Amino acid sequence: MRAKITYVVTAAVLVFYFVLVGSRGVLLIRHGTLLTVTFGVAVLILPAIGIWFLWKNTQFVRRANALAAELDAEGGLPVDDLLRTPSGRIDRDSADAVFARRREETEDTPDDWRCWFRLAVAYQDARDTPRARKAMQRAIALHGSRTPASPAPSGH
Repeated sequence: MRAKITYVVTAAVLVFYFVLVGSRGVLLIRHGTLLTVTFGVAVLILPAIGIWFLWKNTQFVRRANALAAELDAEGGLPVDDLLRTPSGRIDRDSADAVFARRREETEDTPDDWRCWFRLAVAYQDARDTPRARKAMQRAIALHGSRTPASPAPSGH
């Protein structure tokens, strides 16, 4: 829940910033000289990129959460039984051991979105965020490519 609140607050601050920067770009364009119009257009590009990036991230989070909810309903979410340091951080060796199991599971069934989801969690636990994101994107893509008539694979 804390992560959702943080995400919403950060998104709201970004939207405020985009509106503020965008309004400055519009003011520059309204000024009407070649230089201010050029700068105004350049300034408007930044909020446009930011809004696109925020939208894509929001879609990613919503889809990942939907997969987590579906996996939880099936009883297939990975159990967090990792060892922790006294400060509460995940023990690296413990995360690496779970990662090795998840990687093998994914190699055995590369078309199962559930395996890719669990691999993404293992990457995140091992503090490899870029690969965690790519694995989750793969899980989302595999989940989205399923045909509604085909039964879900069993055994996980």
